[in-house]
Amino acid sequence: MLWVKSFHIVFIASWFAGLFYLPRIFVNLAMVPPESVAERQRLLLMARKLMRFTTLLAVPALALGLWMWLPAPVGWGFGWGSGNGWMHAKLAVVALILGYHHACGVMLRKFEHGNNRHNHVWYRWFNEAPVIMLVVVVVLVVVKPF
Repeated sequence: MLWVKSFHIVFIASWFAGLFYLPRIFVNLAMVPPESVAERQRLLLMARKLMRFTTLLAVPALALGLWMWLPAPVGWGFGWGSGNGWMHAKLAVVALILGYHHACGVMLRKFEHGNNRHNHVWYRWFNEAPVIMLVVVVVLVVVKPF
């Protein structure tokens, strides 16, 4: 199980690297002047490739997490029983992370179709969400506060 946990951590870290950087590309896209077509196309290409790669990293991260969690007896400290509220909270944050990932895909499609409605400052704030979610998940898993 330690091998599974090790690879789960590696894929989570890699997935988050993409979630940290993709909104930074959105910041740059939101700042591109309308006449800079080549710059816009280059940034869109980078964003598409990063989104694809990030999604490919998310799949094994989630699969390995499920592999550890689903068959876990309650006594292992991360099942459904009492004293495992941290796991319920972690799963809720994982759902938020998946929603954030999906939102990044939606925003990318809006940029591709020229329908972006946010400025670069909005994307700078949007970029902070995965940092907060990662900190919350790590604290929940390591400290198990409830």
